[in-house]
Amino acid sequence: MQLSWLDAPTDTPACVVADLEKVGVRYHHLSTDPARYEPALAELCKRSGYTTRDEVSLSKDTPNLQVLIDKFKDEHLHEEDEVRFVLSGEGIFDLRSEDDRWMRVHVMPGDVLVVPKGLYHRFFLTESCSIRCVRLFQDPAGWTPHYRHAPNHAA
Repeated sequence: MQLSWLDAPTDTPACVVADLEKVGVRYHHLSTDPARYEPALAELCKRSGYTTRDEVSLSKDTPNLQVLIDKFKDEHLHEEDEVRFVLSGEGIFDLRSEDDRWMRVHVMPGDVLVVPKGLYHRFFLTESCSIRCVRLFQDPAGWTPHYRHAPNHAA
């Protein structure tokens, strides 16, 4: 994982895991070997009440890729945690900090990112245009995006 601030003044201290933790984001790094990561994911599910799991893969060959990624590029939140474990490829999460600035999180294989419910964020693919992730849910219906600047949505 690589962390940085977007549009931060040059004298701003580096973005660090503690900045993520201040807004409830949890980060872990796991092996991408299923024999090693499965017990850790099972423990995370048990501890946090995640009952559903799937796998998503995005690449240049994904049908309607632009339509899919356009849903994630605008600032939004969910009514439940967004949990991603990157198996391959890479992506970028921009997350709102405690003082409403953007923290950029570049995730790579082995990274587990738990974005808490109610935290505004957005997601982009990198130039490699490829990511494969395990997603964990308490209830997939809670993963509906609520856009910050949408009509009838309180920020």
